[in-house]
Amino acid sequence: MASGKAIDNVYRVTPPSAAKKLRELNYCAHIVHSHIAHFYALAAPDFVVGPTASSKERNILGVIQKVGTEAGLKVINARAAAQRVQQILGGRATHPVSNIPGGVSRRPTKEEADEIKKISKDSVAFAEWSLQLFDTVVLKNKSYVETILSDTYTIETKYMGLVDEKNRLNFYDGVVRVVDEKGKEIVKFAPSDYLSHIAEHTEPWTYIKFPYLKKYGWKGLTLGEDSGIYRAAPLARFNVSDSLATPKAQEHFIRFFETLGGKPVHNTLANHWARLIELLYAAERMVELSNDNEILSDNIRTIPTETPREGVGVVEAPRGTLFHHYKTDTNGIVTDVNLIVATLNNNAAICLSVKKAAQALVHKGKVSEEILNQVEMAFRAYDPCYACSSHSLPGRTPLIINIRNSNGEIIETLTR
Repeated sequence: MASGKAIDNVYRVTPPSAAKKLRELNYCAHIVHSHIAHFYALAAPDFVVGPTASSKERNILGVIQKVGTEAGLKVINARAAAQRVQQILGGRATHPVSNIPGGVSRRPTKEEADEIKKISKDSVAFAEWSLQLFDTVVLKNKSYVETILSDTYTIETKYMGLVDEKNRLNFYDGVVRVVDEKGKEIVKFAPSDYLSHIAEHTEPWTYIKFPYLKKYGWKGLTLGEDSGIYRAAPLARFNVSDSLATPKAQEHFIRFFETLGGKPVHNTLANHWARLIELLYAAERMVELSNDNEILSDNIRTIPTETPREGVGVVEAPRGTLFHHYKTDTNGIVTDVNLIVATLNNNAAICLSVKKAAQALVHKGKVSEEILNQVEMAFRAYDPCYACSSHSLPGRTPLIINIRNSNGEIIETLTR
């Protein structure tokens, strides 16, 4: 979707209203299916099965065993239904092919639109059921709430996300808003201006870069008011948004901040709760868009007439802000590409979150499977897709491990 928007801008063409609505509807279905997968496969095992459970139990099958086969089938069917919407609108459930310069390649039939309406309604019901499950299993468990609120899983950073003209969360369109550790707006910029505000730092031990805010510069993997490190993903989107645009999700949005002590929330594990509220928002938005008769319009593409040159497209990927930037020659052949994907935006914060969890949980050099899992919880709250952020070359990924004593002195270095 980011690519489609970037290509619109390369050709300097604005898609018709119907095409924008079809794209957003398709994209909301993607958010639904992705958030279901992330929560139930990566987050639920830590809470439903338990953070100290054996790795043999701490997986999606363990979750199904805890909540029951019927509930497990509900999860699988809800995700499949959202992918069905993507298949209808995008041509394929995964890696859709419907976006073309200036719009989309087809609209749904009346029968397909009716099917999408039903799936959208069912998705709202599923999202509400998921939030009720989270309320029962997590929010009513004092130890789990204490874990979420604990300093172990808390870092204070700046935040980034797309918002509309009313500073409401928007997955598909809008401007990029950045707030500081206190929730105060630092900047709001058009996607095309991203290079004026974001730079990328490299380290020799990883192919994954470290984006930072140019205003503050790169100070290393450190936090504080002078740090240029920021976070994306659901928690960040909530911190940069004043509200949500759908009624049921907005109720949960208010409760989220009331429960966690007000804005901004810095608790990393709160990403999971925010993710479920976003699931409800995306489903509600699907209902709105699927009931808009304009999605049956035949006016779904503006034919490009300009000479292609350069364009930027930005969306909120399920796990954070996603930038696509293309340059082409006069024939539309790509000559330069820059991507900043969600995990890239979060890379520095992931490093700091994992470090802090490890420092809090590892004592006297003793590391058990239970402790390792609790450290990994800091990573799973962000993103399972490091591969998407890596610019790998043939061969093995370089790795440098520095082992330090209690004084911070390096006593051994391991390299690959």
